[in-house]
Amino acid sequence: MHPRPLSLGERVGVRVLGDTPAPKHPHPRPLPEGEGTEGSPKAALVEEFVRILLTNDDGINAPGLAALRKAVSDLGDVTVVAPDTERSGVAHSITLAQPLRIRRIYHGDEFFGFGINGAPADCVKLACREILPALPELLLSGMNLGANVAINVLYSGTVAAAIEGAMLSIPSVAFSLAETERPDFDEAARIAREVLALILADGVPERTVLNVNIPGIPRAALKGIRVTHQSRTAYHELYEKRVDPWGREYFWITGEMTRDFEREPDSDLRALKDGYVSVTPVHFDVTHYGAIPALRARLTREWPGAT
Repeated sequence: MHPRPLSLGERVGVRVLGDTPAPKHPHPRPLPEGEGTEGSPKAALVEEFVRILLTNDDGINAPGLAALRKAVSDLGDVTVVAPDTERSGVAHSITLAQPLRIRRIYHGDEFFGFGINGAPADCVKLACREILPALPELLLSGMNLGANVAINVLYSGTVAAAIEGAMLSIPSVAFSLAETERPDFDEAARIAREVLALILADGVPERTVLNVNIPGIPRAALKGIRVTHQSRTAYHELYEKRVDPWGREYFWITGEMTRDFEREPDSDLRALKDGYVSVTPVHFDVTHYGAIPALRARLTREWPGAT
């Protein structure tokens, strides 16, 4: 009888809250002699450890990325592939009109990851097709500076990177910290690690992204975790007009969020306001299935004379 295959949670050795953390795994080993060069982004990973891809939209030098990398570094072989500059708000865009370049990024003398002159979705595509020797078994995106909730989910490069992973059938989780003024990324990353332990214990639903938002409060003040839906709360948007030294007008987008979430007890935004971590399942099929029957009854027809 063949043994039961280990789950992803078992393979990363995640211990659920309060238990002993997993032992630290060694770093990925380089390609064998003759199968690559120092300048090549290809790297062979130790097969018995889980391949984890880490990306974001705040850029490869963002402190939230470094904090999340540190928090999950003992769960497997973590490879960072992220935009070389901030790409917030680019959603699921990809680069078509210019070439993409891969740069090895070092923090001091330590190799940190690969920087890409593209969008977060570009980073996932290049990582899966050019940098990693095989598809990652887990994709983590973040830790984002600021929440990705309500309508922001549609604009978020952080969530889009995770969706790109889900499109490739990779279990994918996006993490965001709902604080922009005084973010404590180390604390948020430790909370993310706890939430990830619970997620991986039973796995991520197939072809689904889990969008995790962490309130910007101390761990001791955190009330728990809620599974939520995306809030329908919208922004009241304004554009602030200014004039440059040459007399030309330019604009900054501003605005404020309405308080519709107060009538949504199970929404992501309400969970954050109440002091809970929000976990929202998101998928990339944007079809409105509920509208199909009525539209089908009204619009379906055969054109006369069609062949």
